[in-house]
Amino acid sequence: MSSSPMQAPTIMPSSTSATTASSITQPLPTQPPTMSRTAQPTPATVVVRKPSAVLGFIAGGIAACGAVTITNPAEAFIHIARHEGIRGIQRGLGSAYLYQILMNGTRLGLYDPIKHSIHQLLKTDPSQNNNLVNVAAGGTGGVLSAFLASPLYLVKTRLQSYTSHEASRVGHQHIYKHTPDALQSIYRAEGLRGLYRGVDASMMRTGVGSSVQLPLYDIVKQKLIKVAGLENGALCHGLSSLISGFFLCVVMNPFDIVTTRMYNQATDPSTGRGGSLYKTPIDCLIKTVRTEGVSALYKGFTAHYLRVG
Repeated sequence: MSSSPMQAPTIMPSSTSATTASSITQPLPTQPPTMSRTAQPTPATVVVRKPSAVLGFIAGGIAACGAVTITNPAEAFIHIARHEGIRGIQRGLGSAYLYQILMNGTRLGLYDPIKHSIHQLLKTDPSQNNNLVNVAAGGTGGVLSAFLASPLYLVKTRLQSYTSHEASRVGHQHIYKHTPDALQSIYRAEGLRGLYRGVDASMMRTGVGSSVQLPLYDIVKQKLIKVAGLENGALCHGLSSLISGFFLCVVMNPFDIVTTRMYNQATDPSTGRGGSLYKTPIDCLIKTVRTEGVSALYKGFTAHYLRVG
């Protein structure tokens, strides 16, 4: 009796095993099923809007007024005697307020809009930091703000330089009752040109200072975050201000000396117009170094750093 080979019993696959077998024997789909994985969100396109110059002007002006209220005594103490009291210490505060609103409001308010416009002109990405663009934007805003605010800086310098105490007098003494009286007196005596005496020195000063200050602050802050591992907080901002402020004073102090001397000199007695000592900022720089040495360009550096830093 021949025995026939035994056949394995046929097992009908269940639905689960059939699915598993099918997934093994059949080629995998090129795209994963939509239910098996979570769809990755598509990155949104970042649109950088042009900053508002008006809001920047207001914010910059308010911040500068707060700062000058504190630092104004430090400036006044350089020029006037302490015996004149609180009123003497804060001499020129009104013109300082107006100057800071107009100068810093314009300088800080125009920084981002000018930077954005330069990026558009060069067809570069506004969201990417570009040091050359930052320097150009800071310098341009500084020059424009210095031109607009120069008459107020002139009045501020003269008011703060005046003292009734003869031993404490610095430079030529201009006697004005207040800011409006100073503006009227200068205009009547020298005209519009008199109000803008020293504007070239002021534009050089503020243009150089702004081109250094604003970009350098960002650079120092980024280095502190990346290299020193600081968080983007109060400590980082404070150290960034102190470090960038020091280098700012190194660059700006000579321009401050020249600007102050251009503003505070007496009127030419032969013509009744212009300065009696210096004709141009370059003339002032050369005469100062020639008679007092290079160190004269850094007079008041400590007070300057305490104010800026």
